[in-house]
Amino acid sequence: MIDEDELREAAAARSKAVAARADRPKQRRCAEAATSRGVMRAKAKVEIRAASSSSELGFTGLASAYESPYVMYDFFGPYTEIVSQGAGAQSLANPDLDVPLVLQHDSLRRIASTTIPAGEVGALSLSETGEGLQVDAPKLDAGDADVSYIVPKLQSGLINEMSFMFMITSGQWSPDYEEFRINSYDIDRGDVSIVGYGANPATTAALRSVMDKLKTGRALEQGDVQLIADGLDWLAGVDQVVDEARRALDTIKPDAGDADMQQLAELSLEALRRAERGIRYELRRRKLEPARTLHDLIELDI
Repeated sequence: MIDEDELREAAAARSKAVAARADRPKQRRCAEAATSRGVMRAKAKVEIRAASSSSELGFTGLASAYESPYVMYDFFGPYTEIVSQGAGAQSLANPDLDVPLVLQHDSLRRIASTTIPAGEVGALSLSETGEGLQVDAPKLDAGDADVSYIVPKLQSGLINEMSFMFMITSGQWSPDYEEFRINSYDIDRGDVSIVGYGANPATTAALRSVMDKLKTGRALEQGDVQLIADGLDWLAGVDQVVDEARRALDTIKPDAGDADMQQLAELSLEALRRAERGIRYELRRRKLEPARTLHDLIELDI
């Protein structure tokens, strides 16, 4: 969950520095780190199917989620971003559109492209649906190393998310500068990517549904119970590991004359602090906080 104070502070600073509400976010990125990519990630609807030949596979996925808010960062801090329905229409109409389907935004790991003629192996088509940006590669080369690597993971459900990289061509900040709406984007020479993890808050929809059931007294299904159990195990485990590691490292008291040991202890403590900040950032991004009990989890305001 975004810290509301942090969100408001960033918005206040942004409102003083942004000349016009139509100005695009500066240093737009999907995480706090300044080196993070400026991509939108979302839960994908991925399907792998057999093509006409035994050596070919078909792929369909959703690389975005229109009208679904997600957290982004700019020079000033966090804000909410939304891609408007139809925002890619002009870009997708480009007859020379050059967009590859890649793995983890690595331009060298291409498995399809819009530059390959329709009907040929590796051809890619992009279109807009009511949900977002639809990706269709009807003929993937099953003998390609990247295809053979990713297909089993897609089929098993280990990987089921996508992302896309684009340039904002038109957008506008809300009056309070806490939300930026993308009205138009250009995806030419960007990409659509199969990724390991998506940051769109839509990924927390299942957990949110369970919380609603608990708070209103409705009956839980078996899948809901398992989701709560998995969430508790993960959250409690993260919190416990961090606490125990900090206690262990805090007890390190090397001899004053042992400069190497002193430096090692200081570096270890700093590495732990960075790891903890990263973990807690991931929890906030998932709209979760560390929890040890079912009561704690139920009471989370997500």
